[in-house]
Amino acid sequence: MHSFSEFSTLFNERFSAKQFPEQPANLYRATDYFLQIGGKRIRPVLCLLGNELFEEVRPDAWSAATAIELFHNFTLIHDDIMDKAPLRRGVPTVHSHFGENTALLAGDVMMIQAYHWLSHVSSAYQSSLLPLFNRTATEVCEGQQLDMDFETRDNVSLDEYLHMIKLKTSVLLACALQMGAIIGGAGQRNQELVYSFGLQLGLAFQVQDDYLDAFGDPEKFGKQTGGDILANKKTFLLIHALQTATAADKKRLLDLLNSNPADKVAQVLAIYKNCGVDQWALALKQQFLDKALDNLEQVAVLSARKAPLKALAAYLIQREV
Repeated sequence: MHSFSEFSTLFNERFSAKQFPEQPANLYRATDYFLQIGGKRIRPVLCLLGNELFEEVRPDAWSAATAIELFHNFTLIHDDIMDKAPLRRGVPTVHSHFGENTALLAGDVMMIQAYHWLSHVSSAYQSSLLPLFNRTATEVCEGQQLDMDFETRDNVSLDEYLHMIKLKTSVLLACALQMGAIIGGAGQRNQELVYSFGLQLGLAFQVQDDYLDAFGDPEKFGKQTGGDILANKKTFLLIHALQTATAADKKRLLDLLNSNPADKVAQVLAIYKNCGVDQWALALKQQFLDKALDNLEQVAVLSARKAPLKALAAYLIQREV
């Protein structure tokens, strides 16, 4: 059995091989630039762990994992354009460095390359993998649109936000796990349980992300906290605060959403703490994690085979960065 870090190292070694040709240089310099930025490689490793949960990792799982990572990078390039983000992991985004037109094409060609890698997978799995991958890709786009729609709305319910996060973040984690499980020979029930594990883990991961942005230690988090607050981003924290704040705190919070005082982050955090948002978020995160682990527990394989996924879940949810 491999740990997350072992699979991450092995995947990076394979993924570092050049994915694209040299010409036209203006296009492929952009794709190479973005792929060299790196990342945690959570999604491709989940595919490999999903395979190894049931049997020894097959070559097809590496191809599927590569497709998943290329698709994920495609979404990041396009999301950065839509968000007008200047930086990604501390370096200029593709559109900032190469221009929006080239960035759009770089994302497009990554998506096409993802299908190239899927075509390498044995035909025995194609009828199961392709519908799952296509449905997931569509859902991720739907989630991104909902996220943008929410930016212009004053009221977003918790259920609406959960649905958006499920589409934008969770379904790709779940898809990666199920694709690995399919290649590992899992039955339908085990596939469904692994997929549900990924969905719930993704929700817990997002709660943790929202929490760290507001309450994380800047030195450990790697950036100044409060970025979501300054951007008036709809998060678990903001939605819950608007639902539970006293009339006075709600009015103050709405006023802050429509202004940018120098101490905006501090004022919003004070309201969050008045509402108990910090403790509520930690409890919600644990609720999603418990559901995820319950699904994993029901998977019909030896408990020892589940250890790497349990360790990964703990790492993702207890992280401070």
